[in-house]
Amino acid sequence: MGSTTGYDYVVVGAGTAGCVLAARLTEDENVRVLLLEAGARDPLELMAVPGAWPALMGSTADWGGTTVVQAATGTAIPAPRGRGLGGSSSINGLNFIRGHRSSYDIWPEQGATGWGFDDLLPYMRRSETAEGHDPALRGQDGPLTVGPPAEPNPLVAACVDAAVETGYARADDISGGLETGLGWCDNNIADGVRQSSADAYLRPVMARANLDVVTDALVLRLVVTDGRCRGVEYTKDGVISSAECAEEVVLTAGTIGSAQLLLLSGIGPADHLRAVGVDVVLDLPGVGANLHDHPMSTLTYTTRRPVPQNMSNPPGEAMGMVRTGPDVAVPDLQILFASLPYRAPSLPGPESGYTIAFSAVNPRSRGSVRLANAEPGATPLVDPGYLGDSRDIETMATGLRVARRIGEADALSAWRDEEALPGPGTTDGDAFHDYLGRSLLVYFHYAGTCRIGQDGTTSVVDPALRVRGVTGLRVADASVMPSIVNSNTNAAVYAIAERAASLINEQATAGR
Repeated sequence: MGSTTGYDYVVVGAGTAGCVLAARLTEDENVRVLLLEAGARDPLELMAVPGAWPALMGSTADWGGTTVVQAATGTAIPAPRGRGLGGSSSINGLNFIRGHRSSYDIWPEQGATGWGFDDLLPYMRRSETAEGHDPALRGQDGPLTVGPPAEPNPLVAACVDAAVETGYARADDISGGLETGLGWCDNNIADGVRQSSADAYLRPVMARANLDVVTDALVLRLVVTDGRCRGVEYTKDGVISSAECAEEVVLTAGTIGSAQLLLLSGIGPADHLRAVGVDVVLDLPGVGANLHDHPMSTLTYTTRRPVPQNMSNPPGEAMGMVRTGPDVAVPDLQILFASLPYRAPSLPGPESGYTIAFSAVNPRSRGSVRLANAEPGATPLVDPGYLGDSRDIETMATGLRVARRIGEADALSAWRDEEALPGPGTTDGDAFHDYLGRSLLVYFHYAGTCRIGQDGTTSVVDPALRVRGVTGLRVADASVMPSIVNSNTNAAVYAIAERAASLINEQATAGR
């Protein structure tokens, strides 16, 4: 087995967070960083094309796999997640939305002290260049260029008008985190081309002498001795190697990948580890627990005339956040307008048309990530527990009603032909709720499996993102969210990673 030393930090996973960490930590030329990524170094051609992102699902840039069979639906659901430089930011739907501030402001109440919206705002701003927005709220000189579509789709514009006609507010900057209502969202697109975290952060600095990027490298386990993480073992081209570091290993493998690697390394609930044949290094029950995601379903229409397709735009150009009732404290429903007939793969439907999607963005359902066996390359058991809580089912039912009211508004009369899915005969009762299960789509906004907290039972990391009970080890990705933000998660992950880099640098400076 080969061995490398001399690194200060080993970062595991070159997705959104890993690219940020590698770029920020190596700004100090005296710090040496190894970034390990299981996927490929070179991007697929379709990654650059915003309108082509659905074709990336199931590609070589996707880990693939499915959830376990969901109790609420009786089916397994495709569970995409990015693989390769940029991770999911290279294959996602390109919507760059922070989520409403209320979903961050409950984090301190859940034990994530110092992680409220105002605490994270400087790091949100640091990640982006968002021209045309309020500079007090939005960044003006960050690596990532974000903004609304340069040439909005007229069908989507009619959908926004329909929402306003229905009584919802028109949002000016729905991506900023302070507004409810519906409007054009920012996308991570620069000059008509997708800009992933690898494009914005990593590729511009890959020539730095103090940064090594190793791709097609599957990390097998963390090396932990005497309570300290001292490095990792990984395999590349059939050869097992070890990499040691003087300071820390930082896990940025995503909500599924980071939890899986901790479990494979013997850090997690002891009963589960013993059951699958992994030696227990640390009994940490919260690892892999608290998995959740935004459930999504769709309402699909056929059209009276062709819907224009601009491949420089993502299909979902506009969205909004609303409350399902006057007594609901935080926005709990997202509505998304898409210029194509987006639906669950198992459902028949039209080849052309448009979609009004809806998602319960404050989900109560929880699940887990568990190992199928002790083999590092084995697909883990992913159970988000979609619609496992009846409150989520009711929110989704309200979402279908809201989407239908918007879809039937006069502003869409020039486009609307007929409701193809679920069909006008599906109103209430068993057929209504059955459709919510059959139409369920994974949003791949996985969160929560290494949550921040103050206790050693349900939490995995402390507010400085250090893994409890092990020194020299942090987690810095969506897995640390105590509860999911109430919108698409990618913007939040940039902010988490920016803050993680700052925390690491502060600790290093204090130790000198």
